[in-house]
Amino acid sequence: MTPEIRKVYFCGMALTNNDIFKKLRVAHKLRDDDIVKICALVDFKVTKSEIGAIFRSEDHPKYMECGDQFLRNFLNGLIIHLRGPMSEKKPKKKQE
Repeated sequence: MTPEIRKVYFCGMALTNNDIFKKLRVAHKLRDDDIVKICALVDFKVTKSEIGAIFRSEDHPKYMECGDQFLRNFLNGLIIHLRGPMSEKKPKKKQE
């Protein structure tokens, strides 16, 4: 039995995690190497073959569904890649 694929509806279009990941890849002009490095920023190990399987068409035998955890880790890594790591918060001084 295959797991149910959840879809996000955006402007009347149904988008899967794979669709969202593909759109982000194109929008940021990312290559497979870039995606591997971005995932490594959040200690999430991924191979080029896994990325290739995610970007295949749904009817391909080697197609792999992009899970929530995969997309979440990629997004967290993309934030660090674009903004840089979070800086340490300084404690506020009490005013007397």
